[in-house]
Amino acid sequence: MELAQTEAGVLLLGLLFLFLGLGIWIGIALMMVGLIGVTVLPILIPAMPPFPAEKVMGTAIWQSLASWTLAALPLFIWMGEILFRTKLSEDMFKGLAPWVQRLPGRLMHVNVIGCGIFAAVSGSSAATAATVGKMALPALTQRGYHLPMAIGSLAGAGTLGLLIPPSIVMIVYGVAAEVSIVRLFIAGVLPGVLLMVLFSGYIAAWSLLNPGKTPPRDPPIPLRQRLRESASLFPVIGLILFVMGSIYFGFATATEAAVFGVIGALGLSAWGGTLTRKSFVDSLMGAVRLACMINLILAGAAFLTQAMAYSGIPAAMAAWVGAQGFSPYVIIACLTLIYLVLGCFIDGISMIVLTASVVLPIIQATGFDLLWFGIFIVLVVEMAQITPPVGFNLFVLQGLTGKGIFEVARYTLPFFLLMVTAVAIVTVFPAIVTWLPQTMLAR
Repeated sequence: MELAQTEAGVLLLGLLFLFLGLGIWIGIALMMVGLIGVTVLPILIPAMPPFPAEKVMGTAIWQSLASWTLAALPLFIWMGEILFRTKLSEDMFKGLAPWVQRLPGRLMHVNVIGCGIFAAVSGSSAATAATVGKMALPALTQRGYHLPMAIGSLAGAGTLGLLIPPSIVMIVYGVAAEVSIVRLFIAGVLPGVLLMVLFSGYIAAWSLLNPGKTPPRDPPIPLRQRLRESASLFPVIGLILFVMGSIYFGFATATEAAVFGVIGALGLSAWGGTLTRKSFVDSLMGAVRLACMINLILAGAAFLTQAMAYSGIPAAMAAWVGAQGFSPYVIIACLTLIYLVLGCFIDGISMIVLTASVVLPIIQATGFDLLWFGIFIVLVVEMAQITPPVGFNLFVLQGLTGKGIFEVARYTLPFFLLMVTAVAIVTVFPAIVTWLPQTMLAR
């Protein structure tokens, strides 16, 4: 029985990669693999009971999409689309630059801080890198900053769009693993700050070791002028604090906070003069397209999960892993390598929904907290955004700079290693992830 399950699992995995290689949409490919699985498995394993595919498919798809929690997804996407079409990136560089002049590395810290701020309104890694990069790279180049360091820091910091709430990937994982979105959002704060500190710390250390590659400091600016230049950032930061604060302090659910975010983003866009009929329609259609793509993937994954559960493959794999006596750190190291390899070929959302049905039972059997694992998987997905040949952030930076994909990857390598360090830190010290949600929600 277990041997047949293993053969069936290998067959289904091979079919999935075949369909993806043929260019079939991921959501459709997942459904096809599920259908083939429930058709072939009774032949390979005669002891299995019949599987009512048509009934299970309808129920699984409906249950995966008829979720109040999932309603936050298109709303947060729309909020980011609205603010993406404002002058946020321009205001961000202008407003942050005066505050980092005294730090070693100076304006390169704007990449890290700017990506952290935009991540809180975007939820997308590629959008964060593209938006901040369009403004920051030309400004840094004109001022004579070291281009490889500027590109690497932007590619690395752009991944914060997946970790700093509201994160689209976190919402998808929360739905797939049935983990509270609010708890995930709160849990992502300290790891996000940890990454920003690691990135800025490396920039500062590199600048101290290479003083000739950093331009001289600009003339000092009085505090009043610095505040005046940063004034355009205050409304956006206020919106971020209000939306996230309403979640963290229990005033609103994630879905309700997303509604507040959309209303606030529309208000800020109108106040800034960027809300037009065209920008409104473009932002709405951009959100609809991305949300529909994600929902199709979730629907296909829901049916495949039901088919896999029927086959018993996830439970058999979890039992096999448990019987081998692997240490928790070995399991995490293996999963890290697997996700990095997957990240070379598919996007982060697809990585999560593709592996959830198999990986989550193993994680639970090993005794890991699913909340902690959610942040771990987001960190690893972030790493996959800057690994060649298809790291999304590498493509974004390649388009902005005209450099080769592997050249951009070489510039990004130090920041990739810093992310590996962050994964090791949160694995050894899981309280970095779990302490804040436990403390805040206990009140």
